Amino acid sequence: AQLRESGGGSVSTGGSLTLTCAADKWTVSSRCMGWFRQSPGKEREGIARSTMYDYPTYADSVKGRFTISRDRERNILYLQMSSLSPDDSAVYVCAAGPSCNGDWTFATFWGQGTQVTVTV
Repeated sequence: AQLRESGGGSVSTGGSLTLTCAADKWTVSSRCMGWFRQSPGKEREGIARSTMYDYPTYADSVKGRFTISRDRERNILYLQMSSLSPDDSAVYVCAAGPSCNGDWTFATFWGQGTQVTVTV
């Protein structure tokens, strides 16, 4: 599966941003998909994942602010982000795998990532 993220950029504190991950139809329709992020000096963090039945799971750090969804017509995975703070600045990476497994080890395919920078 090829995953291509877009939508990153710079936003002010409190602002919103929506990331997109374009994938093939098979991946979007039948795979676990999710988002990770990594910033300098920190470990990669799983922040949102969605089962093939669209059941979402969020990390505590983004719960209530981020929403994961997928569009099976356009073959796109979305991450809607709101109430952003500088702590959310990171490279955001789309990932997919056969099954969500109930944890953050599901990913077998990774995108290249897109930078999100939240300014004060």
